[in-house]
Amino acid sequence: MAGPDTTADRTGHAHDLHAGLDALDTTPTHRTPLRTTLTRKVLPPLVALVLLLTAWQALVSLRVVDDPSRLPAPSAVADALTRSWLEGRLLDYIWTSLSRGLLGFALALLIATPLGLLLAHVPLLRSALQPLLTGLQSLPSVAWVPPAVIWLGLNDRMMFAVILLGAVPSIANGLVSGIDHVPPQLHRAGRTLGAGRLQTIRHVTLPAALPGYIAGLKQGWAFSWRSLMAAEIIASFPDLGTGLGQLLENGRTAGDMAMVFEAILLILAVGITIDLLVFGPLERHVLRTRGLHTGN
Repeated sequence: MAGPDTTADRTGHAHDLHAGLDALDTTPTHRTPLRTTLTRKVLPPLVALVLLLTAWQALVSLRVVDDPSRLPAPSAVADALTRSWLEGRLLDYIWTSLSRGLLGFALALLIATPLGLLLAHVPLLRSALQPLLTGLQSLPSVAWVPPAVIWLGLNDRMMFAVILLGAVPSIANGLVSGIDHVPPQLHRAGRTLGAGRLQTIRHVTLPAALPGYIAGLKQGWAFSWRSLMAAEIIASFPDLGTGLGQLLENGRTAGDMAMVFEAILLILAVGITIDLLVFGPLERHVLRTRGLHTGN
């Protein structure tokens, strides 16, 4: 009879540990009202965007920059976006790049997560590999495009290789950093509750390291997206389809600045959308469950 109760108690304690010690010392937070979210999070960037577009249009209208081959008017870029949409090419541009980016990021996640765990728990491996990963993290991903083309040819495998080389170091280092910052009290509490090494990693280390891990994921996605754009710009080839990087390169080749700005705006929009819809809510959820999110 005592067995199930003891197991339930341990499960309950393990669940409490998921929130970390910070949750025990911090006043519980509540969800931010929608009106507050709109006025503090949505309105300021919209106002900044309107001001930016106004300043851009003023530069053209006041003929501060009177050469459209150098700076097109916002209306010319809007026309280029509208034309792509009406011709049915706009979503193809976005999906070609986004599907590559998401698949490459998923592969990087599968490789970097166990690699980060190994680095955090095997000191000799960490001493050997972490300086190399840190060096790779600081290396511009565009440097990998020429060797990737020579090794793999002009195909999607080359694109994924460049994405992996850009994203894996960031994700692995983020996880290692998150594990390094896990309070040792949590490990002692886990051992006191009878957790073995694997149970400690699963129920204590990984949940407590989530904030650092998610920060690494955000950085890893940024590196994935940048790496992909660099690969698409340099390794433009008809059989690869037209992604956003190729669209940017096509605009440069044609001397069409409206197309160049169209590509830049789409690249920026995809990056912001992924952050707002995926990583932002995920980060807020993890911090809120640990009593670390202020709601501001």
